[in-house]
Amino acid sequence: MSLLAWIVLGLIAGFIANKIVKGKGQGVVLDMVLGIVGAVFGGWIFKMLGMRGVAGFSLYSLLVAVVGAVLLLVVYHAISGNDR
Repeated sequence: MSLLAWIVLGLIAGFIANKIVKGKGQGVVLDMVLGIVGAVFGGWIFKMLGMRGVAGFSLYSLLVAVVGAVLLLVVYHAISGNDR
């Protein structure tokens, strides 16, 4: 997957994850970073469970990225004391 595809996927995943966690958004940059890191983290989790990780720009990859980003947001809010 190209760098641009990772950025777009990360931005979308970060935005969706913030809406799921009921956040007001952390800002475009942090949303994107959490989405990209969430894609990697979600891919690792899914692979550990015996499923496919992020495999290109698809709906499945978006789901994996969102799951990872939601988990990261929950941890981020717990660490930062932001309990929205």
